[in-house]
Amino acid sequence: MSINTINKVELGVFPTPIHKLARLSAHLGGPQIYIKRDDLTGLALGGNKTRKLEYLLADAVAQGCDCVITAGAAQSNHCRQTAAGAAKLGLGCHLVLGGQAPNMANGNLLLDALFGAHIHWSGEKRKGEDIPKLVNELLSQGKKPYVVPYGGSNTIGAIGFIQAYSELMSQCESSHETLDFSDIVFASSSGATHCGLVLGQHIHKGKSNIIGINIDKDEMGKDSYKCQLQALIEQSAHTLAIDYQGSIDELHLIDDYIGQGYGVVGELEREAIALCAQYEGILLDPVYTGRAMGGLIDMIRRKQFSAHSNVLFWHTGGAPAVFAYASALQNV
Repeated sequence: MSINTINKVELGVFPTPIHKLARLSAHLGGPQIYIKRDDLTGLALGGNKTRKLEYLLADAVAQGCDCVITAGAAQSNHCRQTAAGAAKLGLGCHLVLGGQAPNMANGNLLLDALFGAHIHWSGEKRKGEDIPKLVNELLSQGKKPYVVPYGGSNTIGAIGFIQAYSELMSQCESSHETLDFSDIVFASSSGATHCGLVLGQHIHKGKSNIIGINIDKDEMGKDSYKCQLQALIEQSAHTLAIDYQGSIDELHLIDDYIGQGYGVVGELEREAIALCAQYEGILLDPVYTGRAMGGLIDMIRRKQFSAHSNVLFWHTGGAPAVFAYASALQNV
């Protein structure tokens, strides 16, 4: 299978811009921070999942499916963008969401409803554990469902971020100033974004440190996510005929900023959201980018980057979730 022969549907607005965070950089007194604005991909208020869904939903259409199923937390950015992509393509959408139905929908959940998604509440199960049962129910109704994996993270989804790395390289080469990033920092969760950037850099022989900030606790034991990530990279490289020989020891996955767990907002996230809003007019989300930027800020303060380097923060989107976390973000 070749990357360039895989079909996709047009869902987003690309390339997303790269901005210099001059005021935040000066405030922190470290390297020059740049930001890749995947919060501006266009679909359903933007986000990085649009890149993956262009390939995943193209696969659904090619297989003749009439509906899609995916899963996530109640405020899942991935589910919101899946619902929007399905609506654009005329596909039914079923979302298996962790938690219980609230009295009133807010944030991403409100947008899910506006896009016409069917919501199935699954209690403590937020990673698609109940999807097989729903698949059987839909099949019994004569439907042909397509399962979009949790976070859009499989080899097809990873292609979106292999191509995203190519987009970044084109932007760096055509920039009016010389852009050379020593490090690329982003929120790492389900794996395809991280996988795609690693393989994209390998293809282009890039030299940046690809640094994922883990935003979720390892539920299966220490380093289980890192092992899953390495497996996804190896599987994707094999399927796409990419000669990648990197080991798990070469993966940069930072586990220091998980705090109290997934979706629990602490001072780290509150400060990062406030600094980006008040110094740059840019909104982060409380679950992913707030935590990842908080990690980057802490690493800068610990002088883990050269003061003369350029560091890229890949903004993966998620601003609608801010409204659902209003009580946790008061008085930032």
